[in-house]
Amino acid sequence: MLTKQGFDLWADDYDQHVHDIEKNNQYPFAGYKEILNTIFNVIMQKKDSKILDIGFGTGVLAHKLYEHGHRIDGLDFSPKMISIAKTKMPDANLVEWDISNGLPAELEEKKYDFIISTYTLHHLTDKEKITLILKLLPLIEENGKILIGDISFETREKLEICKRENASRWDSDEFYFVYEEIKSSLKNEYSCEFHQISHCGSVIMISK
Repeated sequence: MLTKQGFDLWADDYDQHVHDIEKNNQYPFAGYKEILNTIFNVIMQKKDSKILDIGFGTGVLAHKLYEHGHRIDGLDFSPKMISIAKTKMPDANLVEWDISNGLPAELEEKKYDFIISTYTLHHLTDKEKITLILKLLPLIEENGKILIGDISFETREKLEICKRENASRWDSDEFYFVYEEIKSSLKNEYSCEFHQISHCGSVIMISK
């Protein structure tokens, strides 16, 4: 698993690395741009949205939303990636924070139209994911959404198929979303949608 220092070292080459893997339709980044575009298009249906981006990295998606007038708060644990993103979004509120520690107190009283996270939450265990999602739900406005774009699968069986097909490159330190299990853990108390984008990536939408 990459540490904060690892992501700092990777920061300058991260976007090119993702692009190269996506171009070849390979795990783990197959469908990367379409996943980001799917989230972008959902948000663009509402003007001047308040957005929390968890794990914004170099700001690829957040920057596009920022350019269209949306207000961005962001959390990331890599100072180098924050520095890169800050040059693109000087007025965004970008906070250095490790999401494995929950949420910073300063955000717990805020409300957002959208909370987004792309290719970040797979660093949390399945139990930690649910704990975080339950903490995020009170932060969204009445008609708000949590939008998660990540390496994810509709069923555990489909995850295992991908794991076998990519055994030599599979990252056993990461914990990928299984939609059926996430939905079950939320006990059908919330609206959940699953949008498969590639053989290893999708968008999960959660709302009250």
